[in-house]
Amino acid sequence: MTVRGVIVDLDGTVYHGDRLLPGAAAAIDRVRERGLSLCFFSNNPLYDGTEYVERLATMGVDVRPGEACSSAVVTREYLDANHAGDGVFVVGAPSLRDRVRTTRAKLVSDPRAADALLASWTDEFHYRDMVDALRALDDETVFLGTDPDRTFPDEDGNPTPGSGAIIRAISGVVERDPDLVLGKPSDVAVEAALERVGCSAEECLVVGDRLDTDVAMGERAGMQTVLVRSGVSDDADVERSEVTPDHVVDSLADVDGVLDAIR
Repeated sequence: MTVRGVIVDLDGTVYHGDRLLPGAAAAIDRVRERGLSLCFFSNNPLYDGTEYVERLATMGVDVRPGEACSSAVVTREYLDANHAGDGVFVVGAPSLRDRVRTTRAKLVSDPRAADALLASWTDEFHYRDMVDALRALDDETVFLGTDPDRTFPDEDGNPTPGSGAIIRAISGVVERDPDLVLGKPSDVAVEAALERVGCSAEECLVVGDRLDTDVAMGERAGMQTVLVRSGVSDDADVERSEVTPDHVVDSLADVDGVLDAIR
C-alpha cells in the first residue's frame, strides 16, 4: 500500500477539550515532512472547517486553509444538495440552526411544519425536545442526525454524552431509526474527507480514537486504519468489537512508526 493522504480525527486524537495531546503537533509535522496530504475531520457538530483550522492553529498545529471538515460541514452540504426548499426542524445547538439558515433548506420553528427533523448535540436537551420530535415525525418526514457519537471526551478525557445519545433518545420515543446519520462513518463523510485529502480511499490512512466511527469509516471504505488509545476506545473495546483496526497505538505521536511499517 502507498499512503498519499491521512485523515485525522480531532477530539480524543489531537486534543482533549482545549488541551493539545502530547506529541500531536510534532506528529503532524512529520506527516507533512513525508509529503502527505491531510484532512482533519471531527464529528463534533458545533464547528465548521474554518473554525477548526483556526482552533488548531491557535494550539500550535501546522494546519492549512481547507484541510478541516466536520459533521457540521457535511450536514450543511447535504441539506443544501438534498433538501432545498424543505422545512427543517432542529433539535440541537443554536450554531446548528445558524448553519441550516445558510443552506437552501428552510429552518422552521414549528415541528408540525417540518419536512425533515435534524437531531444533534445540545447541552440543553429537554423533555420538550422529545415532544417536538413526536410532533415533527410522521411517515413522510425525513429523520436525520449530524453524527452518531454516543459520547465524546472532555478536557480530562472523561466521557460526556454526545449527539448519538440524543439521537437514540429521540429514536426511542418515536420508535424509528434515523434515515441517515451524516458524520463518520457514513458514505457522505467518506466522500467529504476524500475530496479534501485528494486521493483514493486505498491510498488513505485514517487515525482516530473511536472504533464505531473513525475505524469503521476506514474499514468500510478500504482505508488503512489506526486506533489511538488516547480517547474513547481501549484494548477491551477492540476485543469486543466487530470492527478491527489495522494498527493500535498509544497516541497520534506513534503514527510515524505506522507509516514506516506500511510504506
